[in-house]
Amino acid sequence: MTNKIITVIPGDGIGPEITSATLRVLEALDCDLDYDEQLAGVSALDIGKDLVPTETLESIRRNRIVLKGPLTTPVGKGFTSINVQLRKEFDLYANVRPAITRPGVKSRYKNIDIITIRENTEGMYHGERQTLSPDGSRAESVSVITREGAQRILHFAYELAARRGREKMTVVHKANILKATSGLFLDVAREISKQYPDIETVEMIVDNTCMQLVMNPHQFDVIVTTNLFGDIISDLCAGLIGGLGMAPGANIGDDAALFEAVHGSAPDIAGKKIANPSALMLASALMLDHLDQRDKARRLRKSIRQAIADGDRLTADLGGSASTQEYTDAVIERLEKMGLD
Repeated sequence: MTNKIITVIPGDGIGPEITSATLRVLEALDCDLDYDEQLAGVSALDIGKDLVPTETLESIRRNRIVLKGPLTTPVGKGFTSINVQLRKEFDLYANVRPAITRPGVKSRYKNIDIITIRENTEGMYHGERQTLSPDGSRAESVSVITREGAQRILHFAYELAARRGREKMTVVHKANILKATSGLFLDVAREISKQYPDIETVEMIVDNTCMQLVMNPHQFDVIVTTNLFGDIISDLCAGLIGGLGMAPGANIGDDAALFEAVHGSAPDIAGKKIANPSALMLASALMLDHLDQRDKARRLRKSIRQAIADGDRLTADLGGSASTQEYTDAVIERLEKMGLD
């Protein structure tokens, strides 16, 4: 059987370290994957290439599956967000961000299991038609929501909830004020929710959602919302479970899918070999789900959970003093033991 080839973008800062660790656990799982490693970000700029080189884009078009470490977009005019560029280029319209508490990770709450599904290509975050007046006194940006865009993200969200046996969908909006854009999204949500009578649908204004997430996060199951609101809410949910170090993300379209650690490149600890690779490992588990290797995804998540709960080799952010490699060894040992049980 021919192995599936995936594009791997190690990224900047700690990216190469956590990518190497993640590929080690995928090898231990025997996932029948081959890797087409490509550059992007500052590491590409440093050798005279574009932020996202042509060969990287061609690799993604060819392989259609991407595992990506954190990338740095340089500060300054002329540089646009690499993540936004990739989402636009490959129409990765669905952003999936699970937030799950794990024993051994310090967090404010226990038993959190929330999935935030964010529309990824429209709305205010898309940055359409941004202008600044010549005198610098007035800036504008246009927010566009289309019926087609709302329909496909809402169908995606309800289908995901149905497949995973989820019982409640919270549609987050600001239709009381943003009557055209958020109003259209809410109208479409009301239409589509009727097709899923087994899933309870709740409508919630975004500011109240943020307050409710802090006060009583256990009331939430799956959240679906527009681009900017989803960007904010998904990071808030990461804060509920201990931070971005445990937060994976998936960006999914009809023709390609990209799986990533959503935290930054942490240049202050780059090269010190102390980074926590959990977020990218958990992103690789989302990738395995997407590739219909769900049993291996389950084993990987369970091994990470067990390694953290046992606490014998944890990185500094998890309260230990282990290196990235030592923590990865702990995860792999539990994978191997699970295979023998």
